[in-house]
Amino acid sequence: MSGLFFIWHKLKHAKQGFLSGLFFGLGLFGFGISWIYISLNTYGGMPSWLAYLSTFLFCLFLAFFIGIVGWISLHRKSSLFLIPFFWTFSEWIRGWFLTGFPWLTMGYSQIPSGPLAGFLPVIGIYGITLILTSLALIFSLLLLDKNKRSQFIKLSLISFVLVSGQFLKYIEWTDPVGEPISVSLIQGNIPQDIKWQKETILQTLNTYQALIQKTKGQIILLPETALPLLVESIPTTFKESILRHATQAQSEVLMGAIERQGTNYFNVVFNLKSDSSQIYRKSHLVPFGEFIPLKFIFQYIYTHYLNIPMNDLSRGSSHQIPMTFGNQKIAFNICYEDVFGEEIIQALPSATLIANVSNDAWYGKSIAAYQHLQFSQARAIETGRMVIRSTNTGATAIINEHGFVKAALPGFTEGVLEGSVQGFKNATPYVSLGNWPVITLCCIALLGWFMRHSKLLSILKKK
Repeated sequence: MSGLFFIWHKLKHAKQGFLSGLFFGLGLFGFGISWIYISLNTYGGMPSWLAYLSTFLFCLFLAFFIGIVGWISLHRKSSLFLIPFFWTFSEWIRGWFLTGFPWLTMGYSQIPSGPLAGFLPVIGIYGITLILTSLALIFSLLLLDKNKRSQFIKLSLISFVLVSGQFLKYIEWTDPVGEPISVSLIQGNIPQDIKWQKETILQTLNTYQALIQKTKGQIILLPETALPLLVESIPTTFKESILRHATQAQSEVLMGAIERQGTNYFNVVFNLKSDSSQIYRKSHLVPFGEFIPLKFIFQYIYTHYLNIPMNDLSRGSSHQIPMTFGNQKIAFNICYEDVFGEEIIQALPSATLIANVSNDAWYGKSIAAYQHLQFSQARAIETGRMVIRSTNTGATAIINEHGFVKAALPGFTEGVLEGSVQGFKNATPYVSLGNWPVITLCCIALLGWFMRHSKLLSILKKK
């Protein structure tokens, strides 16, 4: 990043800044989310040429945000000093525009053990992006600076921020509450290409039934849509077998499936032993995967070139009550919902634990699952809560309140992860304030830039 800022210092025209930012973004996203091709072609059935084109166009769209930062930064030389605010604001927009895709937000480079990770419970992931880009800008200026006194000041400032980040890691923002509970996290390792085939449903049920019988935890958690069935269609014999084990082990069994309510279908996690109140319905759906945006444009592609099951789901409420288990309250999220820190904190500080269920088998043996794990680690640090993850093919893991993985199953293996988790109470500053302090600061900087250059333009026009 410092290298990009250094280049922007050397360039003279806004167009050059835009193109250099665009190519930087293409490299960043072209490598970082290349796994989208796997979901479209390998498992979605899209022809190779169209899958490559779709992946490229999506990367180009995301790179456009960085290109705009480069254009604004070189539109006026004085704007170079506002790069951190431009960059952070553009990442925030990318996090909600067209339902949002905040993958590869720069702040994640510090998770879990980077020197700036200590700021995460205070100002969130976008706050770390703001600090990180500020340090990168200062470092690029340092490379250009020939004044030793000025170099010393810049180095001192960078060192102070890094040391402050390390110091903040020692602050315990939350406190343990209640007794630890044991958990059994199940990883079924069901191949994505057969997951939704009718012929393999019985095989899937047998796999999960066998794995559940081995569990010992008070909470037994299965992955997202572990059962490729409607909740109402789950065989009675399967439920009775699982409930017998749950009763003997004094456990609660939580599993993923599809719920039907009239003409609406929901991606849910539900408690097999409880009534309908113990259920979580996915709220933030995956565009192009769980719903079709701009149907008048994309419906033809879905009808003729893609084969993605359950691609027109309904949204659950954005405010759902955590599930209660003894003295602990668990806030659930499904799949990539845990990328949105501002949504996770809506269930806090009431929730004492956070649980994620996912199925990253759509992306094959790529880096996607490990990127996703990193997002869960960030949510643990932001909220001061432990996070448990049950996934189909990985990464199934237990993450402590400091964002470190306590235990995990190897990817693409079938198994049960047994462990113990502790609930936590109270709120971190980020849980209380969310992204608004950082975004407000960026807006003030952008507004000041706009007003200043509007005045300059009016003065130049008069002359």
